[in-house]
Amino acid sequence: MGTVEKARHPRLPKLTINIPNILTVLRILVTPLFVILLIRDQHVYALVIFIFAGVSDGLDGLIARMFNQRSELGAVLDPIADKLLLTAAYISLGILKDIPGWLAVVVISRDVLIVTGVAVLTFSGIHLDIRPSLISKWTTVFQVLTIAVSLMGLNFSGAEMLLMVLGWLTAAMTVLSGLHYTYLGLHFLQTGYAIQQKKDGE
Repeated sequence: MGTVEKARHPRLPKLTINIPNILTVLRILVTPLFVILLIRDQHVYALVIFIFAGVSDGLDGLIARMFNQRSELGAVLDPIADKLLLTAAYISLGILKDIPGWLAVVVISRDVLIVTGVAVLTFSGIHLDIRPSLISKWTTVFQVLTIAVSLMGLNFSGAEMLLMVLGWLTAAMTVLSGLHYTYLGLHFLQTGYAIQQKKDGE
């Protein structure tokens, strides 16, 4: 959820195939490879895939903005690609015990909460143009950093403490973000019902 804004630039047709969308699809396609590499204990190669996904994520957004190649397909696929990779990473690393299992549960639970909230709002007939909030963006930064540091397999005095602190910070940001989304969801739901009742009364 986050802030609600009207689209500033017209998007291309829903099923437009362009460079940003191709990059997004590639991110989705490399997710299984990422998981396979983790299972085979090839963390260095998995880190390369993770970095590629991060770079392509920034690149497709940049291209879409610079050349006005935004599309309905891209608006749907981009968050799916991001969440798919992060979810796969946290589940896999949690099972492999490279990160605490409770941290994986916290991160996945927050995403389930968001998806459930969007489903409830949609079912209630409340349609929103969703933009990530500031706290959501910082939460993603901490989640990505935790995965990256874990994949690096740092081996120096204090490395374990670094990962533990980063994990707790990630959990804290994730919980705060989840509470923020819960508040916004309840607010949008209440406001939407109030508007609907007003329309029905006219």
